[in-house]
Amino acid sequence: MTELTTTRSNPMVDPILHVWGWEIPVYLFLGGLVAGMMLISGYFLFSGRWRNARSACYVLPGMSLVLLSAGMLALFLDLEHKAFVWRLYTTFEPGSPMSWGAWILVLVYPALAANLLMHVPAPLRRRAPALGELSDRLVERPAAPRSIGATNMILGGLLGVYTGVLLSALGARPLWNSALLGPLFLVSGLSAAAAFVHLTARDAAERELLAKADNGFLIAELVFLALFLIGLLTASGAHARAADLLLTGPFGALFWVGVVGLGIVVPLVVQLLAVEHKVAHTPVAPLLVISGGLVLRFVIVQAGQVSHWLRLAGL
Repeated sequence: MTELTTTRSNPMVDPILHVWGWEIPVYLFLGGLVAGMMLISGYFLFSGRWRNARSACYVLPGMSLVLLSAGMLALFLDLEHKAFVWRLYTTFEPGSPMSWGAWILVLVYPALAANLLMHVPAPLRRRAPALGELSDRLVERPAAPRSIGATNMILGGLLGVYTGVLLSALGARPLWNSALLGPLFLVSGLSAAAAFVHLTARDAAERELLAKADNGFLIAELVFLALFLIGLLTASGAHARAADLLLTGPFGALFWVGVVGLGIVVPLVVQLLAVEHKVAHTPVAPLLVISGGLVLRFVIVQAGQVSHWLRLAGL
């Protein structure tokens, strides 16, 4: 990824290639999930749903902070030169996705903290009265929830796209050499976040809303996956052979079964029936969506490392 990223050799792959472990896929998945949560929570704030004390917009920011920190820990574990991470924050390189990501994350944390301040729990109010007073002042200002919501949506969108751009900027791997990875990972993160809210929301109306929204996100994810593969198949020979790694190659079974079948098609069918009230809502569908989003990152990351210009071009 950068000079900060470790390179682990894999004897099953061409010696000139390097293989990442579990850390990068987990980081990309959690980053996308948090991006989706920020978009959903921000929308709930912007649209006035924050007035409902049971709204997910009061729960998602805290969960997002925990999940994002876990993702950052996974990334940190993958870094080779851990002592020099601070250098990312001493400069800004417009042409570096890692630099963009580092500074986006600097802004994401305070945006999530501002969202948290919209509702300070009673036990915390007793321990820190100043936080409670600040929360009350924010709620009293009609523009504050909308501004916080809009900020979370903008930063959530940037974070979600960044998780895909981070790979697509690495042109040395034909599988990643696509501008569609950014929107694909953004929609996948939104789908996983919608599934998470569908699974955990306390308000029945929000659960129903997110189940319907997730159906749209899953359909969009299928479209972006198809466009991503078509783009590879109609590009150079190396790109077409990179696509074959997913379609018919060593990653084909995991891609078709884990990502397309169980991660998108099956939960989409179940949730379409559920929102039409033909079957009962079940936690199985959202759990499959979340698992499918994680498998997608593993497949794209690992297959991308196997793809190589010289090797796939037959040279």
